[in-house]
Amino acid sequence: MVETFHNLLLGFTVALQPQVLIYAFIGCIVGTLVGMLPGVGPLAGISMLLPATFGLDPIIAMVLLAGVYYGAMYGGSTTSILIRLPGEAASVMTCIDGYAMTQRGRAGPALAIAAIGSFIAGTLGVIGLMLLAPTLANFALRFGPPEYAALLLLGLLMLAYMTGGSMPKTLAMAGLGLLLGMIGIDAMSGYTRFSFDVVELADGIGIVPVAVGLFGISEILLTASQALPELPKNPALRELMPSGEELRRSIGPIARGSLLGFMIGIIPGSAHIISSFVSYGIERRISKTPERFGNGAIEGVAGPESANNAAATGAFIPMMALGIPTSPVTAVMIAAVMVHGISPGPMLIAEQPNLFWGFVASMYVGNVVLLILNLPMVGLFVSLLRIPYAYLYPCILAFCILGCYSVSNSVVDVWIMLAMGAVGYTLRKLNFDLAPVALGLVLAPMLELSLRQSLAMSAGHYAIFLERPIAATMLGLGSIMLLFSLKPFFSKAHSDWRAKVGLDEVN
Repeated sequence: MVETFHNLLLGFTVALQPQVLIYAFIGCIVGTLVGMLPGVGPLAGISMLLPATFGLDPIIAMVLLAGVYYGAMYGGSTTSILIRLPGEAASVMTCIDGYAMTQRGRAGPALAIAAIGSFIAGTLGVIGLMLLAPTLANFALRFGPPEYAALLLLGLLMLAYMTGGSMPKTLAMAGLGLLLGMIGIDAMSGYTRFSFDVVELADGIGIVPVAVGLFGISEILLTASQALPELPKNPALRELMPSGEELRRSIGPIARGSLLGFMIGIIPGSAHIISSFVSYGIERRISKTPERFGNGAIEGVAGPESANNAAATGAFIPMMALGIPTSPVTAVMIAAVMVHGISPGPMLIAEQPNLFWGFVASMYVGNVVLLILNLPMVGLFVSLLRIPYAYLYPCILAFCILGCYSVSNSVVDVWIMLAMGAVGYTLRKLNFDLAPVALGLVLAPMLELSLRQSLAMSAGHYAIFLERPIAATMLGLGSIMLLFSLKPFFSKAHSDWRAKVGLDEVN
């Protein structure tokens, strides 16, 4: 333990150098802006900045790109809360209660809790990265295709169980997302499926146009069909900060979201997206007043925002300790390090202590920078809501179109966004939850590939999922959740039967 703190002190001597601090500041600003722009996201931001890092010192290059990464995690919450438009996929769950708080005049506290929760989660994630990196990375190596398939299936079942609403409706929406995720080239056979000879669909449907359409465009359509609310007044300073009750309610979700996100973050895949969905479901399930969720529950902002930022930190464990990318973002960052002749892996800590510990310390510094940047700007962000809707919504629509088009320079993505906006509007009118559609779309390619790889390993025998302890445990948990979800159905059927045969009257 003493050696660890000595190493961390070494890291701070590197991270607090003026040049490193300047690049950390630049990375955080760029990341925050990237997260706020619909359709751009951390991957696009890091990819655009990658050529600029080739002439930099390796530690400065890593600090710059890492600042963009978790800055985007912060920035994505801003547009989600203010205008129900997720800046990037991990902010989808923040839209639900964050925007509901905005409608109630509590946009300031929602933004503040998002910033505070993200800071705490990021800090705890850095501590975990410092103390547990080798152990947790070795555990992540035990995950093969069967474990990934079971984990992803458990994630879908957990979302359906934790939402507290109708499980058939939730699973139907997740199924719709899975079907959308099947479009494109089959990863194992190379055949193109369900693309209807549209070349742009060969790569599949991206999460950006679907998320922006489902949440952003549908909100514009819903608002256009209703009487416009009055523009909010310029809030007082005390109204921008959370109340004591809101802070108290946020403590548990922040702690649980931080732990959950960090543990999920070490597993390859879209960890920050999955963790935010699971965190929201858990908070809604364990709440004594689940009816508040969807209507402006502060826990629905604190939990998911903490989870996705902790997952972003946890994702660096396999990358730094084993040289294994857990997402496209960490793969690009590994490429940035390898350009300088450094290979991430087990020997990195011993051979490049300045790089490893400087990077760890810079993440903590970056979280402080982001907190300083975001909290003072809460009032400015809330003031944007005072722009008349006649000017605000056309600007939002223009940003949506430009953001979706810029991802792959495809007009098809814009049409997909508009189509999903119409679908989202219809589903919201029918009281369907839209979040499972986005999760199903994200998980579909990974779930299908893991399932087929598992069956290839076992020559087509499904027993492989029961022969692997980790996979069997996760499938067992999923089965238990399914059984518990059927309990209300059987209870109602039993009550109807008793009423039919007259047992209640006899008693």
